[in-house]
Amino acid sequence: MMQAWYVATALDRQYDAVLPLLLEQRLAPWTHNKAIQKAIESRRIPEERKAYLRTLRAGQD
Repeated sequence: MMQAWYVATALDRQYDAVLPLLLEQRLAPWTHNKAIQKAIESRRIPEERKAYLRTLRAGQD
């Protein structure tokens, strides 16, 4: 959970630097999806980015 919070916070502060971490799926699937969930719940991330992050969830085939 701590890793997910860290990534979600990093997405808010340094989106361009952290995005490759999600695109390359370098996290465990649970951590990956939880980080996206926490970022989507954040009030500091714009709606356009939230919409894109929703498309990056792992395990949606």
